Amino acid sequence: QVQLVESGGGLVQAGGSLRLSCAASGTIVSINTMAWYRQTPEKTRDWVATIHTDGRTLYVGSAKGRFTISRDNAKNTAYLQMNNLQPEDTAVYYCFADIRTQIGGLYSLYWGQGTQVTVSS
Repeated sequence: QVQLVESGGGLVQAGGSLRLSCAASGTIVSINTMAWYRQTPEKTRDWVATIHTDGRTLYVGSAKGRFTISRDNAKNTAYLQMNNLQPEDTAVYYCFADIRTQIGGLYSLYWGQGTQVTVSS
């Protein structure tokens, strides 16, 4: 059984910062890709950023220069540092990870429960 638990969301004023964390726990052999998505009530779940095992990162255009994704492989944890937050960043942020739970087994996809980020103007 694998769980992804996000934390660090909250209410912040425009221009402020938040740091989200995503901790994976359970029977974990290895974690491949980790990523962050976000979703508002009106929209689908949209991709924000990805980090690969080797540290390579990718960002959606609106996050470039403001958000930084990182990971601590020893702690099975990913982070999303969000700076200069704007009201349009308001959403529930979800962590995603590609995890193998058995030696020689296949990777499976896991989602966290989400953490609310609200940016006031």
